[in-house]
Amino acid sequence: MSDGDNIRASGTHTTHKVVLPFYVYAALAYLAGTVLLLCSTPAFSQHYFHPHTLAITHTIALGWGTMIILGASHQLVPVLVESGLYSIRLARFSFVSAATGIPLLVYGFYVFDLGMAIQVGAILVNLAVISFIVNLGMSIIRARQENVHAVFVFTAACWLLATTMAGLLLVYNFSYPIFSRDSLSYLSLHAHMGIVGWFLLMVLGVGSRLIPMFLISKYENPRLLWTIYALINSSLAGFAIVFLFLRAVNIYPVFIIMAGAALIIFGYYIVQSFRERIRRAVDNPVRLSILSVLMMLLPLLILLALIVSRRTDSGSYSLTLTYGFTIFFGWLTAIILGMTFKTLPFIVWNREFQGYSGNSPRPDPKDLFNASLVKWMMMAYLAGFVLFATGTGFELKALLQPGAALLLFSAFAYIVNVIKLVLYRRAKA
Repeated sequence: MSDGDNIRASGTHTTHKVVLPFYVYAALAYLAGTVLLLCSTPAFSQHYFHPHTLAITHTIALGWGTMIILGASHQLVPVLVESGLYSIRLARFSFVSAATGIPLLVYGFYVFDLGMAIQVGAILVNLAVISFIVNLGMSIIRARQENVHAVFVFTAACWLLATTMAGLLLVYNFSYPIFSRDSLSYLSLHAHMGIVGWFLLMVLGVGSRLIPMFLISKYENPRLLWTIYALINSSLAGFAIVFLFLRAVNIYPVFIIMAGAALIIFGYYIVQSFRERIRRAVDNPVRLSILSVLMMLLPLLILLALIVSRRTDSGSYSLTLTYGFTIFFGWLTAIILGMTFKTLPFIVWNREFQGYSGNSPRPDPKDLFNASLVKWMMMAYLAGFVLFATGTGFELKALLQPGAALLLFSAFAYIVNVIKLVLYRRAKA
């Protein structure tokens, strides 16, 4: 059974005309983010609130991670709940609004002009998220069955809205006294709602479905998934309450341990899926996705070290920068790079060969892209990640440029394959 057959048996699909623009935009954002990283390596030896660091973070978090997740969700959620997407118009509006707002945000941060451009960008991003949530919610409501993975996705989307709304208020707080404290004081809450509530919850919910699917594993354990769901949401909600009302830093390790427990359970879930797989051979994209599961523990360990040691010297800046880097360029980027070449080929394959009745044999989805280039992309990415993370964490500036250059190469390799897939056309009989 091919990957295409495996997914096709699951339910209804969203038209490629909605989904593909998100993938292309995300690929361009990943390339832009690595270019900015290469050009702005001096910023990673300064304060984490440096304008260039903020611009890179939002390019990767919104342009790369969020856009590709929005696109994949429009395709995946209808499959999960076995119901068509509620509104194609809302999906297109979500893309246009986010695609317009993200560059305005990034530009505003890069030049650190917190005026009209960045405010309009923040509003547009929020409109994109609201339309996405409405579309997702209505699709789930009219579905024929409840699905734990869909609940993960919808809850993560709600955390995303909380994150972007907080970001909008923080942007305006620079010009108007909305909060009692300065915007920088709320940065940790804003960041972790996005990191844990949006990205981590989404990756755990979707990864627990896609990784077993592409391993062709029959392993299922909804009870474990609901436990993960409860741990992640409880840890984040508890952190938010303590942050806003108690300011008791000594309690924070409890929430980190809860999140760590969720990751360990998720790792167990993936290991069991791997053991019970039908497909014995594991290709490179799935290997990278499984590796990303292990990479999730690294930022948690760094965060725990930051809180327990309560460092106040300038060295804490490098540790904080390393923490963020290991999230956005670490497990998040790793799983996206891996899953892209399991999901996007099927979308293109479905576009070209659904209902095809010609005499020539149909290729498998994996035959539509350059597998050798994916291998080079993975090696460059992993080497670049290790070099840059090491250079940031240990303040070894000589490693930053080579690390950023390798990540840039991985982005070039990635976008070449994405373009190859999007432009693929079936040969006419």
